[in-house]
Amino acid sequence: MGSRHANVAIIDMGTNTFHLLIAEMSSKPKILLREREAVKVGKGGINKRVITDDGFARALHTLKEFKKIIDQYSVRKTLAFGTSAIRNASNGQELIDAIRTTTGIEARIVGGEEEADLIYRGVRSALSLGKENSLIVDVGGGSVEFIIGNEQEIHWKQSFEIGGQRLLEEFQKFDPIGKEDIARLEAFLDVQLEPLKQQLQNYNPSTLVGVSGTFDTLSEMFCVRNGLPYYPDDSETPFDINSFPSIYADLLTHDRAGRLALPGMIEMRVDMIVVACVLVNFVLQMHSFTNVRVSAYSLKEGVLASLLPS
Repeated sequence: MGSRHANVAIIDMGTNTFHLLIAEMSSKPKILLREREAVKVGKGGINKRVITDDGFARALHTLKEFKKIIDQYSVRKTLAFGTSAIRNASNGQELIDAIRTTTGIEARIVGGEEEADLIYRGVRSALSLGKENSLIVDVGGGSVEFIIGNEQEIHWKQSFEIGGQRLLEEFQKFDPIGKEDIARLEAFLDVQLEPLKQQLQNYNPSTLVGVSGTFDTLSEMFCVRNGLPYYPDDSETPFDINSFPSIYADLLTHDRAGRLALPGMIEMRVDMIVVACVLVNFVLQMHSFTNVRVSAYSLKEGVLASLLPS
């Protein structure tokens, strides 16, 4: 599978999902492979700032599997990034060291600001942002990145350690989620997202651009409900802001098995999507957006874009 061009591998070690992207680097990178694994490295320990033994084992196992794939693609350069769960864990560096020892892959931990920056680059390479301001939202398992900007520049960005796995373990005591849980979670978000409120007033973005996991699933559910084709490899997938309330209501009223049966839902997202959508709903209520777009590109595509000569 060798090629005349240098192949590069990018690994995004997220709190819930590990992603592998392999691309052939030429003037326009060609994506050769996308792989993802629900590693749940944050599960059970994220709010205690520790990666559990099970999480540690799953992470190493997945990196070994990724390494086997990488070796088949004559990759010249592998870049691996640990995000929220790993950066906040007391044993996060230990995991990074264990990855190097077992696989030879030199991973590094990225800070929230850099993560936001890379997400913006990924989104900008996925869709045309234009001159108007957009709010880019990436709801991860550990952190949530908010970026306000347009095609030209970022006006403001911040990473908040309020990702889906954290919220799930802290706030969702019942399934289906109870009204009290939602109220507690919204009260928490109200305090945490005060800086975002200020910036929404300052920059008045008209569009919300949702990125990765939760939004991919919302887009797929939207497509199924409206008889539209869903192509997960597209850089932007369909969504309509007016369809959110009914999908949200469905997610709130079903338990895990019921959610899993909803057309467009995938097992990888079924646990975290409820609290993630409470957050999305909260942001949509906070500011009047005219539309929602969904970018399938995020951190790893941002890394890819940053490798190109500017």
